[in-house]
Parts: sequence; structure tokens; C-alpha cells
Amino acid sequence: MEFSSKLLEQAVYEMSQLPGIGKRTALRLVLHLLRQSESHTEHLTQALTKLRTEIKFCKNCHNISDVELCEICSNPNRDASLVCVVEDVRDVMAIENTSQYRGQYHVLGGKISPLDGIGPQDLTIHSLVEKVKAGEIEEIIFALSSTMEGDTTNFYIYRQLEQYKIKTSTIARGIAVGDELEYADEVTLGRSILNRIPFENSLKN
Repeated sequence: MEFSSKLLEQAVYEMSQLPGIGKRTALRLVLHLLRQSESHTEHLTQALTKLRTEIKFCKNCHNISDVELCEICSNPNRDASLVCVVEDVRDVMAIENTSQYRGQYHVLGGKISPLDGIGPQDLTIHSLVEKVKAGEIEEIIFALSSTMEGDTTNFYIYRQLEQYKIKTSTIARGIAVGDELEYADEVTLGRSILNRIPFENSLKN
């Protein structure tokens, strides 16, 4: 792709680093921004800069937040004894959109994947175990994607929590094997949460 401007080329290159954005799409987006008013572009730039410099992670569940304790964890109407374990913030948003879950979350920040160099120490598993140790959690719901990495992560956490005698469950397999949680429709995902099964049962399949 030939560019008449080095500034344009650099902007297109940076935009194309975003997931799912190829060079042609990046060029369309950059040209669109050039057609907008300077104030529009400045607002976008300011929003992205503030996102990078001011964003926090909830000290309780590790969800993205503007403050130390996110709105879900600080909501007195949420059931703090019920914790849903998810991979990242997109899964929190997907489950929240179902309006079927009133507990809290624990965001792992990924899945165990030796091929990608991601081990248990790279996730927030330790802080989850510490929360269970504190004795306030009655049930853990595993809501990771039904992939090999997701199942491996579920099993690893299950083994870490076995000694604490709390209830562990997993979402029902209305979610197809290999599917990512964020792409499931709201009705299917909602039913999977409501019809969750004991985690030990999933090990027999």
C-alpha cells in the first residue's frame, strides 16, 4: 500500500495494530478521522489518554474500574457469597447483559496456556484462593470458555480450592464446546448460569 504522506502511513500502521483491523480498514478509519473536526479528534485522543492513565482495576475482583472498588463489588444488593470466575472484562459484560446473575465476579485476566507462556502465576488465581480462605464465599461458578485452556484453568482452580469445602459449579453446556463466552447470545448464556451444575459432575463427561 503506497502512501502520499508519512504521517498518514504512521497513523494507518498504528490503527492496524488493533485486533481485527487490517490495513484497508485502518486507512478508512484514519481518513474518516481526518474528515472530522479537530475537536472531535481531540476528544477521542483525550478519552484514550485518560483511559490509559486513569483506569484502575478493582481491588476485589480485578474488573476494570474508575475507582478502587468497582460498582458491582460495592453494590450492597449483590450477593458477595456467590462468585463467578471469568477470563476477562468482556465476559463480565456478557453475563451482566443477561440480567440473570446477582453475585460478584473474579476476573482472572486470561487462561492457563503453556503454549502461550501463560501459567497460573500470571493470572489472579492466588487472590481468588485468598478470598475463599477468608470464609465469606459459599459458591464459586466457573464461567470460562469451553476450550482446552478454559477446562485446564477450571480444573487447576478446582484443585486449589478442594480443601476449603465450598460449593463449586460450572455453567451448563448450552455454550457449545470451543465457543468463547463473549459471543454467546444472552438467552443461552443466562440459562447456562441458572442451570449450572456441580463442577465435579463436569469431570465425569
